[in-house]
Amino acid sequence: MSETFKLEICGPGKEPRIHDIVPGVYSIGSDEDNRIMLPSPGISPSHALLVIREDSLSVEDLGSESGTFVDGVVVKGMQPLIPGQSVTIGQFALILRDGSAAPAAPTPVLEEMPAVEPAPAPTPALKPEHEPAPEPATISVPETSPGDVTAFKKIKQSVKQQIHKELVERLDLKRLAATHIGEDALHKRAHDTLEGIVKDVCDKLPEGIDPMALVKEVYDEAIGLGPLEDLIDQDDITEIMVNGHEHVYVERRGKLELTDLTFLNDASVTAIIERIVSPIGRRIDESQPYVDARLKDGSRVNAIIAPLSLIGPCLTIRKFSKIPFTDQDLVRFGTLAPQIAEFAKIAVLGRKNIIVAGGTGSGKTTFLNVLSSYLPDSDRILTIEDAAELRLRQTHVVRLEARPPNIEGKGAITIRDLVRNSLRMRPDRIVIGECRGGEALDMLQAMNTGHDGSLTTIHANSPRDVVSRLETMVLMSGMDLPVRAIREQVASAVDLIIHESRYGDGTRKISKVTEVVGLEGDRVTMQDIFEYVQTGIGEGGTVLGTFRPTGAVPTWMEELKAKGLTLESDMFNPQAWDQS
Repeated sequence: MSETFKLEICGPGKEPRIHDIVPGVYSIGSDEDNRIMLPSPGISPSHALLVIREDSLSVEDLGSESGTFVDGVVVKGMQPLIPGQSVTIGQFALILRDGSAAPAAPTPVLEEMPAVEPAPAPTPALKPEHEPAPEPATISVPETSPGDVTAFKKIKQSVKQQIHKELVERLDLKRLAATHIGEDALHKRAHDTLEGIVKDVCDKLPEGIDPMALVKEVYDEAIGLGPLEDLIDQDDITEIMVNGHEHVYVERRGKLELTDLTFLNDASVTAIIERIVSPIGRRIDESQPYVDARLKDGSRVNAIIAPLSLIGPCLTIRKFSKIPFTDQDLVRFGTLAPQIAEFAKIAVLGRKNIIVAGGTGSGKTTFLNVLSSYLPDSDRILTIEDAAELRLRQTHVVRLEARPPNIEGKGAITIRDLVRNSLRMRPDRIVIGECRGGEALDMLQAMNTGHDGSLTTIHANSPRDVVSRLETMVLMSGMDLPVRAIREQVASAVDLIIHESRYGDGTRKISKVTEVVGLEGDRVTMQDIFEYVQTGIGEGGTVLGTFRPTGAVPTWMEELKAKGLTLESDMFNPQAWDQS
């Protein structure tokens, strides 16, 4: 092939127009930002890509509604071209010919002519290399009196907004998307562009603004999670709460703190929310103004925007440790005693059905992760979650995640659907991230039909409340079952309830370990095996107390011994704990 080509474009009602073009990547669509603009209602803003190389030609459809055709055949993926083939897009026909070949007979006339940007692209890029360099960036800095902290913050915010606007203009994000630029390449391009912009305005920056810090802050806002990037990296922060663009709170060691971090504006917060939810197939807009999602590390995310939120976009991130906590970590934190950890491990290995209960933020998911770590590698484990948070280290793990409805309100896959489907997947263990609805009935049925050793969490204020919550959730399934039948299901399915509480000093502790014994009359009978007894308040509001056994022994101890699992008898003896 030659180094030059001729592109013939035919539109309805006009003479064909021929353009000399060189190898490069040419975006095609109705948007004026495209290098080949085809003004027609039936053509998508970013419709297709025409890739011209010295040794090959190809065309790719960018998910357009009306499609792209080569000699009447629809284009799927990257379609190779032969010089002289006709590419049909809407009412337009594009024919690419070798520039060294003899001119071909004119193509029949169709209608009005599109505009084509004449600039060549010697390499596969959005803009030709010979385009003039952008004008040096400029910023306007209002005057302020020395020592005025509030005014300085406003000035810094204004500078960041101006640099951010300049970055968006220079990057030309629509064209970057059209070429399917890789994430690493996009990040490098944004960082290099930002450094150039800040270099242009470096001599005009107010005293006290570090140019390199400014580059990082604007880069994080444009590509990452903005001011949250630094908070995500701090291990002692367990929760991040954004209330509009001006207020960012964190939870550190169980206490809430207001940070001095802010976003550029509400639109910046919304853009970051969309950046979080889009990769996992979630959406947030006026028709669906709240969403549950997760970060790459599994941290839980909830976002809500206007019109439901009256203070601007709100974002809540429940951070998880980069390295999952172990039972030794929880013992060190004072969440539980070593004996309780050993008892929980034996219960999991003994295939007991366990429910971890507690209030919001009490540490249920963290403890469920610890219980899951006890599952043997020889078992086939299925995890079912609304947003995938559990991090199991076993090799044979199948992770299932619920799916919200699409923009038309269809296609939702609920936790209950996944629980029913999981029973056909030959699971040895089923781990449900949280039961909060009708899936409770399917979970109880699974526990009662041979899928013992299952684990899940439930919001409840006490072990006794767990039974009431299960009854309510079973009724939410739409099955009009008598209460006694539900309680029989609960009594026979659930073996152990581990209740975790969050105390006034911000610490989380296992407050009760309770066995579900059975059903007497219409009442589910239970007995506490271990408990945490608070004895007072120490210096600085620290909760004082101790873990202790109640003296009750689980009814299934002989069953555990038959499986080769043993527990020291002193584990359930209060006097033995007092002596140790």
